[in-house]
Amino acid sequence: MARAGLTVERVVRAAAEMADEIGIDNVTMTALARGFGVKDASLYSHVKNVTELRGRVALLAAAEQSERLNDAVAGRAGKDALVAFANAYRDYAREHPGRYAATQVQVDPELLAESPASARGGELVYAMLRGYGLDEPDVTDAVRLLRSTFHGFILLEANAGFGHPRDVRSSWGRAVEALHVLLENWPSEEER
Repeated sequence: MARAGLTVERVVRAAAEMADEIGIDNVTMTALARGFGVKDASLYSHVKNVTELRGRVALLAAAEQSERLNDAVAGRAGKDALVAFANAYRDYAREHPGRYAATQVQVDPELLAESPASARGGELVYAMLRGYGLDEPDVTDAVRLLRSTFHGFILLEANAGFGHPRDVRSSWGRAVEALHVLLENWPSEEER
């Protein structure tokens, strides 16, 4: 009989749920094993260590987030695509804080190679930005701007870092609007 019906997928999904409840940094093999009612050793036949476990949670979260982003921007372009992308990105982070945090950790390249689906989110944002007429190296710079803006806002919001009484959702909408204006007016090489 398989111990508690454990599989890699089941272990990773349980770790992802745990991450959303207590934070990815607090997910341990001991806590996870306790949740399954097994000894720690039972988990090691499915994942090598806690680093691999957290990496697999990161890949699961990246795939989930990519699917949500893809659904949000399907059939949209320009500002509509950017707004849909930004809102889906923020909503995922708010609904799954531990999984979102896991997407920010560096994953072992061998593990990454096992999950080509995790690259879809990156491909999606690059495609969306090409709709603004951006080519390299500007696309990479714009991706970094979007990611740092979204991530910074999400972290500040999650940690109650916005003390002003203005509605946070309104500030989010204005920030995305400002990003759209910036992307439409991206400085050319000559303007630098």
